[in-house]
Amino acid sequence: MEKYGILCAGDTELAPFFKIIRPCKITEKAMLKFYEGKIGKSEAVAVCSGVCKVNAAAAAQLLIDCFEVTALINSGTAGGMDKGVQLFDTIVSEKLIYHDVAEDILTEFHPFLTENCFKSDGKLLAAARRYAESSDFPVLFGATVTGEQFIENEDRDKINRKYSPLSADMESAAAAHVCYLNGIPFLSVRTVTDTAEHNGLSNFEKNCEAASARAAEITAAVIIQLQEQQAACPY
Repeated sequence: MEKYGILCAGDTELAPFFKIIRPCKITEKAMLKFYEGKIGKSEAVAVCSGVCKVNAAAAAQLLIDCFEVTALINSGTAGGMDKGVQLFDTIVSEKLIYHDVAEDILTEFHPFLTENCFKSDGKLLAAARRYAESSDFPVLFGATVTGEQFIENEDRDKINRKYSPLSADMESAAAAHVCYLNGIPFLSVRTVTDTAEHNGLSNFEKNCEAASARAAEITAAVIIQLQEQQAACPY
């Protein structure tokens, strides 16, 4: 039986899962609270890691080591990068890239990647694509960049030229990095709170709650898709 780790950066991003994961057992480790229960028929553990790459990495490793999750989904919010991305579009990341780490750090040194990105799990991506076919909400698939800053206009143009991302956040590549090291399937599902047109912290704060709820709903739907596939093809 699969056991899913749900990693959210902020309390607002985690909050919708309290209506989805029931019942909840709470365990505290490393100043974090882990909420254990079920999504459908699958066991799940959700945590708010706190913002930034190190916090996300620490929480991801705890989910793997202490709770023995077999897959990890990063759910929450993101900033839109591509001009075609609109407020409340949900970005499912096909690949994840640090935009604030030198190009050769991860290829010339541990973990010796063949290219400068982490790729999402094919099985999780396929489930997300199946859901997207009938989703009531826009679901887009593409690259996500991660770095510890809100993206301003000058940086946005530079990052877009270099990586062509749909979205940007501060944690997902770090969680993907940890999952890669541990051989754990990873997916990022994040709904857009701000864009080049609607930018700034005020838009993030205004849209965070609604975007978080949408990302959580889609995350749960992806897990249900996987359960249905397993039931149809148990071997």
